[in-house]
Amino acid sequence: MKRNLLVVTGMVAIGLALVLSLVGLGGCTAGTTTVGTVDLNSQQEGIWVTGEGKVVVTPDIATLWLGIEAQAVTVAEAQSQAAEAMNSVTTALTDNGVDEKDIQTQYFSIDQVTRWDSDKDEEIVVGYRVTNMVTAKIREMDKVGSIIDAVAAAGGDYTRINNISFSVDDPSPYYDEARKEAMADAKAKAEQLADLAGVELGKPTYISEGVIYPPVIYRDAGMEAAAAPSTPISLGEIELTLTVQVAYAID
Repeated sequence: MKRNLLVVTGMVAIGLALVLSLVGLGGCTAGTTTVGTVDLNSQQEGIWVTGEGKVVVTPDIATLWLGIEAQAVTVAEAQSQAAEAMNSVTTALTDNGVDEKDIQTQYFSIDQVTRWDSDKDEEIVVGYRVTNMVTAKIREMDKVGSIIDAVAAAGGDYTRINNISFSVDDPSPYYDEARKEAMADAKAKAEQLADLAGVELGKPTYISEGVIYPPVIYRDAGMEAAAAPSTPISLGEIELTLTVQVAYAID
């Protein structure tokens, strides 16, 4: 009998625990009710739409990734060669209208150059490499090709031109236009949805903006000094995109 009593008592305890758990889940607290990570009161009311606006513009800024790379037996010799070449490159940039504030160092390094010596069965140092890379913003777009040529000539065989990208210096006016298009697109979608649902579209109750940054347009400008007397550069166009998420009430 004692054994049976213990079993019954245990079952009562389990049942009581289940009841208390259900009461805890149901709760008596006003406001948001949450079971686990699910918010039972988070349903979005009204009509939610996303509008998109696009503006195609011609870039007015070209950014060059350029610099020099020098290698010699000693650090001092490599650094001297690099400094002289970089000074010539910087002068070529400023002489061709690039403002000093638009020239910024991005990378500088002094590295050992090694090779494997099979006789000694080890790596040995054969020299040192100095790399000095900068970005240069070109604001006179018709001079991009001639500036590349001037830099290549100034730096000689030390010249490295890694890439060129195009962008817009002040995209604000274009985003103003894209924003208008995005809102008009959102309203048109919401009106269509309201019409299909047989309801009256109310005022916006929520608006959120998101900017889709355009991919930077790159052109491979070559790794070594250019041999051609004039480097052709195509600017192309940039597409600026802006999105808005809008919630409309239903009247």
